[in-house]
Parts: sequence; C-alpha cells; structure tokens
Amino acid sequence: MTVALGLFVVHRVTDGLVVAEKEQALEQLASGVNYLGDELSEIKGQDDPELDAALRQAAENLSERGSRSADFAVAVQQSDNTRLPRKYVNRYALDDVRPPAELTELIASGKQRGYQFTETSLDDQPARPFLVVGAPVDTQAGRFDLYYFVPLDDQVAAVSLVQNSLTAIGALLLLLLAAIAGIVARQVVTPVRVAARTAERLSAGLLEERMVVRGEDELARLAHSFNQMAANLQRQIVQLENLSRLQQRFTSDVSHELRTPLTTVRMAADVIHAAADTFPPALARSTELLSNEVDRFESLLNDLLEISRYDAGVAVLEPEDTDVRTIVTRTVDGLTQLADRTGSELKVAMPDEPVVAEVDPRRVERILRNLVGNAIEHGEGRPVRITLASDADALAITVRDYGVGLRPGEAQAVFDRFWRADPSRARQTGGTGLGLSISREDARLHDGWLQVWGWPGLGAQFRLALPLRRGDRLTAAPLPLAPADAGSRYPRAIEGPRQALPAAPVHPALTSAEATDETDTEVGRRG
Repeated sequence: MTVALGLFVVHRVTDGLVVAEKEQALEQLASGVNYLGDELSEIKGQDDPELDAALRQAAENLSERGSRSADFAVAVQQSDNTRLPRKYVNRYALDDVRPPAELTELIASGKQRGYQFTETSLDDQPARPFLVVGAPVDTQAGRFDLYYFVPLDDQVAAVSLVQNSLTAIGALLLLLLAAIAGIVARQVVTPVRVAARTAERLSAGLLEERMVVRGEDELARLAHSFNQMAANLQRQIVQLENLSRLQQRFTSDVSHELRTPLTTVRMAADVIHAAADTFPPALARSTELLSNEVDRFESLLNDLLEISRYDAGVAVLEPEDTDVRTIVTRTVDGLTQLADRTGSELKVAMPDEPVVAEVDPRRVERILRNLVGNAIEHGEGRPVRITLASDADALAITVRDYGVGLRPGEAQAVFDRFWRADPSRARQTGGTGLGLSISREDARLHDGWLQVWGWPGLGAQFRLALPLRRGDRLTAAPLPLAPADAGSRYPRAIEGPRQALPAAPVHPALTSAEATDETDTEVGRRG
C-alpha cells in the first residue's frame, strides 16, 4: 500500500508539472507566432532582399525574449524559398536543433500547433528531456514553422525530489509500521504461545499448570477463562480417576471374593453331577445345567480378573521365541470338536518354514481361540479359513468366516465389553462377551494390531498382526485385512479398529480401553 500510494503521488506530481509546463510553452508559442507574423508583415514577398535579415533578427529576438533557461532554443524553419536557409537558430548549431520528425509531419499536415516530449541534446552534453512545441506562421513571404525547445530539467529535479522524499518517508513509515505490528503481535501472540504451552503441559498430565493473569483486557479474560477451564478439567479428571480406581478395585475385589464361594459351589456341583445317574431325569437335567452354568460363571470370573489386571496396568507379558505354527495347530486341534458339532470345516494355510516370533504363547493362543471360536459361532456351518504368513519384520494371522458378517457400525463395537451382534442368537460356546476385548488388550500388549473386516452376507475376517521382535514398531502386515474373495462390489466394506500405541501420554484416570478409542480407529479404505 505504501509503494502504491508513493507511485500514485509521484504520478500526480509529474502530471501536474508536465501539464503546467505544456500550457506555459503553448502560450509562449502563440505569442511567438504573433510576433513573427508582425515582424514579417512588412516583407512584400519571397524575393524581398530584407527577408533573410528579418528572419535572423526575429529568431534572435524570440530566443532572447523567451529565454527561461540557458538551454532554451528557438528554431524558424522553411522549405519553400530556395534562396533562404532551411533553418534559423540562435546560439546553437543548426544540426543540433532538430525538431522531432513526428512533430514536423504533424505541423506540415496543416495542424495549427502541436507538442512532443523527446530526449535530445543542444550541445555536447548527454541527452535530456525536452518539450518541443511548434506552429506554422503564414505570411506574404511564405510559410514558416516556429519551434520552441523547452528544457524540463526543473520538472525532472522536482519529480526526483518528490520521489526521493516519498521513498524516505515510505521507508520510515514501513519501519514504524513494522515496529508497531511487532509490538502488537508480541502482545497478542505471546499470551497465545503461553496458552499453547500450558495446554501441552495439561495434555501431558501436568494438571496444576495455569496461565498468569495480567491486566483486565481481552487477553487477561482469556487467561482467566483458560485457568477456569483447566481447573474444571482437573476436577473432572480427578473425579474420573477416583471413579475408575473405585471401579477397578470393586471389580478386582468382587472377583477375588467370589472365588472362594465359587470353589465351594464348584465342589458341590461336581459331587451332585457325579451322582446324577441316581436322580430322576428332570433332576439329572437340572444337575447338568447347574454344572454348565458353574463352568460359565468360572470362565466369566477369570475373564473379569484378567480385565481388572489390564485396567490396573499390571498385566505382564512373558515373551519367548516360539514357532507360531505350533500355536495355530494347537488352537485348531482344541476347537475341532466344536467345529464338527456346528458343521464348520477348519481350513489352515501355513508356510512350511518355521515362523519364529518373540511372543507370549499363552496370550497369542487365547487370541486365536477367541477368534476361531467366534468364527465357528457365526459361520453358519460354512468353512472357516485360518491363514498364517510372515515377512522380515512381522507376522499376520487371519481368521475368515462366511457367516452373517458385520453391519455398518458394528466393526467399531465388536471389541467392546459384553457386546453381542445379535442378543437373541443362541450361543454354542457359552462365551462371556469379554473374549474379543481381552484379545485386543493382548494384541496391544504385544505392540500389535487386532482388526476386523466385515460386510453383511459376506462374512467377516479378523487379522492379528504382531512384530517378530519385542519392541519393534509395526508399520505393515504381511496379509491384507480385506479378503481377496470379497470382490470389488463392496468398496465401502468396513474395517475395524487398529491397535497402536497412543501418540501422547494418557492420564491414569482414563482406562486403556477408553484411551484408545480415538487413536486407533481406522475406517475401511479398500476399493
């Protein structure tokens, strides 16, 4: 804006000076035309012997009477009389005073007067800007063209002075504006930076951080509001932390307290079940149901204890170098009887070479047992495919079923505790509803992923991806999440959460399941 304003002012000043000089030069030209006409009024014709002397005297007088500068020049030019010189010039050489060709043609075409800006030199000095004005003078002795050469040195100097002044003023103004902008920006940005740093500390768990309130302006109100928000947030997090601690303690205490009466009930149920052959049929059936429910209750209690360990952050990984193929084989062998009962065929695809990884065999087997058991449960009697593959950094196991699949939105909820896709569905395995939730925590404890793909009518596929070495960061899996046999007709097939370590530290008030809800949810990208 400063540059544009300076150019506008220079342009206006230049136009004003040029217009003023042009008007003055044209007035002087009109006066000179009248004077030359009067001087030649006594000449009788082109052959008058006084004509040459009169023209010389007129050129000298016009040069003297109109001289406003040392470089001011007047030229009287004719082309009709061969007895006379073509040009009359005072003080300068004839060849140095040359009217511009365009202006000469304009005057010769019959125009009464004209002007032109040009750069020329009337002496040995470098070329400078001149304003050349000209007009024809008709007399009895013939036609003569009168030209005035008006130097523009004063105008150029004035424009240069204005331009230099505006440049200096503009530079000072820019420095002043920069200083003002810097001061204002510092006053505004500094508190914002302080707020940003304070927010980062708060997000890192330093809940005692507060901003310093100075003054009573908008920034002070911002700091006060920020501090109030931080205090409310701290109070809420402390409350959540206390509630979470109470919940974890309650779950752990209840689970432990139930083990003693459950052991007693277990022993009594076993004794009664052993004597079931001596009971009437109805009572024998009740005895069998009691034994089954005690088994389910014991499994639920064990799962609750495992969940409480994860919630308390005391779950410990016991890794060892293991051939994962043996875990897959052991899991399939243990669930073959269940698969036969439901009519599902378990198909396993594994490499011939050992797939050795640093994992906790007990937890990996529990993950696979949950995944394969769910696939059998929801596979509608169709085959269940278990595939194992590995590369230089990771291994992946996929469990594919061709059952009911997952509706939109269910892939994000399938790992929730006690969630069931169809509560009215009769279960074959008597699960507790915590299996997939525990499996997700087991995968996360290995720094791995547990993901699900599903679509109604196409079945579902779970993928477990684990790094081969403890502590390595998992960036890719050897097997794709979406199965190849799903086709390309369902580009919006849903992919479930991918487990990953959170990028920022999480406050202890948040449980591990809550802390990862936003950091490891991945929506399907298969096209």
